Amino acid sequence: MIIMELTGERIVPDLMDSLNGMLLEHLARYYFSFPYVEGRVLDIACGVGYGSFMVAKGCKERISEVVGVDNDSKTLRYAFSRYNHQKVKYVMEDVLSPLLPEVLGQFDTILSFETIEHVADYEVFLKNLEGMLRPGGRLILSTPFGQGIGKPTSEPFHVHQFTEEEFFGLFENYGEVQSFYQRGVVFERAVSGRPPRDDVRYPLGLVVCRKD
Repeated sequence: MIIMELTGERIVPDLMDSLNGMLLEHLARYYFSFPYVEGRVLDIACGVGYGSFMVAKGCKERISEVVGVDNDSKTLRYAFSRYNHQKVKYVMEDVLSPLLPEVLGQFDTILSFETIEHVADYEVFLKNLEGMLRPGGRLILSTPFGQGIGKPTSEPFHVHQFTEEEFFGLFENYGEVQSFYQRGVVFERAVSGRPPRDDVRYPLGLVVCRKD
């Protein structure tokens, strides 16, 4: 099976214990997105497709299509064979391609979970996402916190990891931004741009942005 040939930092539920903490964190982000998802949906860097499949099943009454995008052909072959759904289409594209908005079109909802830390030119990536989002549409994006742009990271597949201030400052172009902190499977709303509790370390951040 091609599942054993998958490389890189990829979540493959079939190869993980159902109680694996990292798997549960990733699943929780997709479940978190459900109330915001509608219309045509883009799952950028979809990996093996479990999240695209979750959205298609869990939000089927409110969506028209889920487009799962990844840059690895083996990963997408596995996604199509394991997480096929009539409302899901898997496409191989580069998230930094200047033609991405032209190729993929417009979306009502864009999901980007644990992707931006892998992208060297994060500004081009964010520009592509904004260009593919319809007015009134929502971008839901998450990333782990770290030492900051241009600073070393202990994760071999991460180009950088933003500080909290850097991350939450990336979305000023949007008309409405809700900021959250994630700890395990729990999401807590930021309070005046700060963590809800000073005595807790929050390893991950998430935003829900609405485009004017």
